[in-house]
Amino acid sequence: MAFVSQAFRFKVRKGSGVPYLTHLLAVAALVGEGGGDEEQIIAALLHDYLEDIPGGTEEELSLRYSPRVARLVLALSDCTSQPKPPWKARKDAYLAHLENEPDEVKLISAADKLHNCRSLVRDHRQMGDAIFDRFNPEKEETLWYYRSLLPALSHNWEHFLLDELRSEVWLLHKLAGHPLS
Repeated sequence: MAFVSQAFRFKVRKGSGVPYLTHLLAVAALVGEGGGDEEQIIAALLHDYLEDIPGGTEEELSLRYSPRVARLVLALSDCTSQPKPPWKARKDAYLAHLENEPDEVKLISAADKLHNCRSLVRDHRQMGDAIFDRFNPEKEETLWYYRSLLPALSHNWEHFLLDELRSEVWLLHKLAGHPLS
């Protein structure tokens, strides 16, 4: 925990100012509640490390934790290089590889996306569509991404976290004026 809290020390959630560590802890808790083992929980705490921490490497995670933790974190990353490719290209690539990832990766990804989507739903209830202004993609692209996660995650995998994500994605679309049928 000390390593994670130090690495993300000055990071905050976009638009809310909430310490980013809260997201990492929430994702780790969902993974644990969803049946994840200790290494999956550690990977959940570190799932944004390679994307968001300059100089963070897979080798560092492998030495500090385990090769499996490092592999999980790498599989959860949509980009490990700087400068990052455009948002849509990163998300398309992530969705394409997520579909064929093992269940242990899908569990962490579903927990991450579930917590993000819950945050969007909660914030939308308070701020309306203004929540989409804090993100790089437009509102429609954000909605597309959450919609697209569902078939990618559900390919050869079913889990109660995926059911909860479906419900949150449906609610987000409804609140945003783009209800799903």
